[in-house]
Amino acid sequence: MSESPPIDRQQTPSRAPHSAAFSPLYQQIKGLILQGLDRGEWKPGESIPSELELAARFQVSQGTVRKAIDELAAENLLIRRQGKGTFVATHNEAKVRYRFLRLTPDEGRPGVSSSQILDCRRAKASAEIAAALDLRAGDAVVNMRRALSFDDVPTILDDIWLPGSIFKGLTLESLLRYRGPVYALFETEFGVSMVRAEEKIRAVAATEAQAELLRVQPGSPLLQVERIAYTYGDRPMELRRGHYVTERYHYRNSLN
Repeated sequence: MSESPPIDRQQTPSRAPHSAAFSPLYQQIKGLILQGLDRGEWKPGESIPSELELAARFQVSQGTVRKAIDELAAENLLIRRQGKGTFVATHNEAKVRYRFLRLTPDEGRPGVSSSQILDCRRAKASAEIAAALDLRAGDAVVNMRRALSFDDVPTILDDIWLPGSIFKGLTLESLLRYRGPVYALFETEFGVSMVRAEEKIRAVAATEAQAELLRVQPGSPLLQVERIAYTYGDRPMELRRGHYVTERYHYRNSLN
């Protein structure tokens, strides 16, 4: 006997996924769980209800819920812990912290990383930045610059733009006081979880300003990685333009 469509007691029909009737049942459950994450029903680092509880809530089988959770875990949105349950992924987790960073040393293990915030200010979005962040030209954005080093050798220079209306209160002072991953700060202070990203990669020559900060010669080859990071619901929350020194590193990605 086939299962009936899922019923979420906390979900009104008008907010159900538009394509729910045309997608497999476990995908519908996955969508409802994602909506709960987006609403903040379960915070980063917190456990979600058990498979049995979710099955009862959505009026589907436990196997259907398990398949939905399996996909969310494979996408690093949820983390299973043996004997403890399933938890919302957080960028405080070592497994998740650098999942968007694909820079790998040519030899040996990655060095000890350290981050230095160089600047943070409010500005008006250019047409290019506004388009990337789904804003209007001239809307407020927060512009950050930071350097990421490995074994005290500057390796990545990041320029970051964030929607100003969402990241109110993010200042250079608050960033300098914070000691954890930047994405974890976004989670705890602004309720924004970065869950996926798209990147464009090209080779460029270092400008004089970039060369000085990265301790290379002007004109040296750099790898420019432009990333748009999204939160739940595919809402763009960050434009990041990184310049990578690749003398001892390469960019590595797995294609499935």
